[in-house]
Amino acid sequence: MITALVIVASSLSLKVSAQPVLTADSVTMGAGYANEIYYNMTGGVVLSSPRNAWDIAFRTNPFSSGILTNDGNGVVLYTYPKSDTTGWATLDTAGLSTWTPMYNDPKDWENGAFSRNALGHPDYGWGRYNDVTHNLTGDSLFVIKLNETTYLKIWIIRKYSAAATYTFRFASLDGTSQHDVTLDCMPYISEDYLGYSLTNNGLVEFQPAVADWDIVFTKYMSVQPDGTPYAVTGVLTNPENAIKRFHPVPLDFYDWVQNEWDSTRSGIGWNWKAYNGTTFTYDIVDSNVYFVRDHSNDVHKLVFTAFAGSSSGKILFDKGKTSSLAVNDQPAGISVSLFPNPASDHVRVTGGNLSTGTFITLTDLSGKTLRNLPVSGQAADLDLTGIAPGIYIVTVHSGSGTSVKKLIVSR
Repeated sequence: MITALVIVASSLSLKVSAQPVLTADSVTMGAGYANEIYYNMTGGVVLSSPRNAWDIAFRTNPFSSGILTNDGNGVVLYTYPKSDTTGWATLDTAGLSTWTPMYNDPKDWENGAFSRNALGHPDYGWGRYNDVTHNLTGDSLFVIKLNETTYLKIWIIRKYSAAATYTFRFASLDGTSQHDVTLDCMPYISEDYLGYSLTNNGLVEFQPAVADWDIVFTKYMSVQPDGTPYAVTGVLTNPENAIKRFHPVPLDFYDWVQNEWDSTRSGIGWNWKAYNGTTFTYDIVDSNVYFVRDHSNDVHKLVFTAFAGSSSGKILFDKGKTSSLAVNDQPAGISVSLFPNPASDHVRVTGGNLSTGTFITLTDLSGKTLRNLPVSGQAADLDLTGIAPGIYIVTVHSGSGTSVKKLIVSR
């Protein structure tokens, strides 16, 4: 049995704050919520982006079918119910008031308005997937309302998946001002979505790189408790991050390891505030605390303190890092990955340099060894049964080096 490699917090530059020191910060969206604000929990504002600059947006991931509408800016989408794509030239809007309006799924970045009629693979709402080519071919026509006076017809013709390239067509309802567009998303692959202005017939970069932001303050279409779609101002979570909400708790609450992480689009959402019909201002919901997990798996506490409303769009909040662990492979002779992380019942440890004679240890933050697992190949499953939620250290020790990784156990 290998001698346990004891690791203490100081040797790992480990910082776990039992009660983080919160600092006050704010963002200003502008009058009428004119801008959406992309925010990094450590560095602050990353980008202020005009909210009305784009009408539709395409997910840049080559194997995504997600297409959003700018529903927070009043854009509404309708599926044309009278024919398939063969009816492009004869499309009419008779009866449009009875058609079902479609908005983006407030909980899922992938499920944009264009996909709301999806029936499941291979039907993705606006088109069908080809198992041989892996491309999607559009099979539906849409009418899109940009504002109270502007309606267009639009057809997503095809997506060439491997090339991350869309072709689509849009025109006035009478067929005039037709545009055929080929949109190459590959140069923008670091961003989650690439926007397009149907008004100006041009692409719009409205997001920073997905790795640079954690949350975005914006206006979007949500669903009220009675099922009614309603435009709200709130906070959406980066698709690679997650949050936890605790309510009701005292504002000095910090025990974030409880409960499950929420990785939905609107985990924070809009209802941390409430309109006061007496004062005609907004009140912040009492006893409401959020924790945001970022790209590095660091955890940040977030407490809203004030909301100015549409006059300035200013949102005030307190924030602070609750968990920070600066752990790097040491030395670089061995490269190791943990999946999933956070984990619940097990974590898979993989690495190209793992070999017979390698051992994996799981220790808590005091350095106590909880697991010791020999490795006979390039991967191993570490059993987490009985391990309480919290932060732990996974150490892989082999003849070619040692790797130290942070692991979050969450249930």
